[in-house]
Amino acid sequence: MASFLISTDDLAAQLDAPELRIVDASWHLDGTDARAAFEQARIPGAVFFDLDAVSDHTTDLPHMLPDAAAFAEAVGALGIAVTDRIVVYDTQGLFSAARVWWTFRLMGAEDVRVLDGGLPKWRAESHPIASGSVQAPAPTVFTGGPRRGAVADLPTVLAALTGDAQIVDARPASRFSGEAAEPRPGLRSGHMPGALNVPFRSVLDEAGRLLPAEALRQRFQQAGVTFDRPIITSCGSGVTAAVLTLALAELGEDSALYDGAWAEWGSRSDTPIVTGP
Repeated sequence: MASFLISTDDLAAQLDAPELRIVDASWHLDGTDARAAFEQARIPGAVFFDLDAVSDHTTDLPHMLPDAAAFAEAVGALGIAVTDRIVVYDTQGLFSAARVWWTFRLMGAEDVRVLDGGLPKWRAESHPIASGSVQAPAPTVFTGGPRRGAVADLPTVLAALTGDAQIVDARPASRFSGEAAEPRPGLRSGHMPGALNVPFRSVLDEAGRLLPAEALRQRFQQAGVTFDRPIITSCGSGVTAAVLTLALAELGEDSALYDGAWAEWGSRSDTPIVTGP
């Protein structure tokens, strides 16, 4: 099975490949300006993908998936075609890059990989860094189309509470249990009945890289996840759930991602919530 990761050395050796498109997918929960950081230090040839801008603006929920036409327009303007080899990274090692990897694949791109270790590993190994203003890329046409089954909506997650699927929550244990308040105001604390907790950081090593496959499998199994029933990943707003989706994909396991995530579930009065481990 081919990996959805690419090493820093492999990427460095391919920087001049004409069909390669590198995407900085950095995003920060605390509101840090990722675009400003991109202009200060980026992988040569990279374009910036704005997770909040390329989203559904008809909802109050954060960075929900855009429709296929809006996505195609946005990434076409970045010079990315569905047939390109796409490498996604972020400045934290592995955080928001997984969400953008998932989005590109959902929208029809076939060859999308995540840079293993992200920009921190790239810089630590003294690979080249570009800075300053970015010249607008030549626009192209992205002709993908959304895949079905990779996104879970509210009715799907409600149905999963009966045992139709396993809900795997990527939030930290303190938020999952309800001991810690949610960072977004107005959300209730706790988790969905029957949900399993695999904090996204628990599938990463200290350098922000995915654990080896056997260790990944053990992390999920220790949390009670089985691989004989459908899996739905969730988190606070659909970003770190994609880290679990990527980890599962590395194990050859499919999953759907609950796009509304806790931002939707925790804001409603008609969705059940429990507290505790």
